[in-house]
Amino acid sequence: MARSVITGGAGFLGSHLAERLLAEGHEVIVLDNLITGGVVNVEHLFRRPEFSFIQYDVTNFIHVEGKVDFIFHFASPASPKDYLDFPIQTLKVGSLGTHKALGLAKAKGAVFLLASTSEVYGDPLEHPQRESYWGNVNPVGPRGVYDEAKRFAEAMTMAYHRYHGVQTRIVRIFNTYGPRMRLNDGRALPTFMTQALLGRDITVYGDGSQTRSFTYVSDLVEGIWRLALSQEVDPVNVGNPREMSIREFAETVKRMTGSKSRIVERPLPVDDPKVRQPDITRAREKLKWEPRVSLEEGLTLTLPEFERRLNAARPGAAR
Repeated sequence: MARSVITGGAGFLGSHLAERLLAEGHEVIVLDNLITGGVVNVEHLFRRPEFSFIQYDVTNFIHVEGKVDFIFHFASPASPKDYLDFPIQTLKVGSLGTHKALGLAKAKGAVFLLASTSEVYGDPLEHPQRESYWGNVNPVGPRGVYDEAKRFAEAMTMAYHRYHGVQTRIVRIFNTYGPRMRLNDGRALPTFMTQALLGRDITVYGDGSQTRSFTYVSDLVEGIWRLALSQEVDPVNVGNPREMSIREFAETVKRMTGSKSRIVERPLPVDDPKVRQPDITRAREKLKWEPRVSLEEGLTLTLPEFERRLNAARPGAAR
């Protein structure tokens, strides 16, 4: 039985990855300090003898008894709201946390997979974004704590590969959505869906013309799994090349929820990227991967959980 460690495994993405690894026959150890993750995301796995959860801050030395075959480093605040609320923790987990997780990979001879981000491209001057693009990032802006933490993490990962011979993989994750996103995490999907279901104004920033690409979580996890099993050392974009404006996305959520909410505009945040679209040529060629789940299908799969959680949160709801 292969043995995998997931840092940040009680988060939205980490919990889905844990399920996939268990389905592939792995023993899974999740490390998470729960700063943005939640036990609720993995508590259904507690009954599995091959699953274990440890509340732990991975910016400290990491020790795991026995063999480890794979380390998936997903620990980090990931939404603008979270990394603005926790700027220093974001920088620490991207630097110290990556260093400690790589140290474990070196000690165990494990494959190390870094969850990086499309944010390494910043507000890109190249469109769509290829992995060879170096990015346009403001290191001293409010978003710099996340962008630069991930860029440093990539540099540290490549240094461990080149100097210590660690088997490393880097996935650059584009906007991903699905069940288990926190209702208040500030990202577009949970914000729009919560507002639409509650009949509140749906807020877009600027005029909503900025673009994003949205990937359903099962497609992302499939790409990560294929990358982990590959021999690809260079970064790989995993995302949906279907580009759409934020306003179009808000209108799609409004239509699919049957909401009567208005779409209103708010001031654009500092350094908000104007475009975001992955070039997935490398993923197609190296991993034989591309997204399969359409936006409409993914939203249909996501909507019931949001309805259930919002209903449970209403005053007087049965507990």
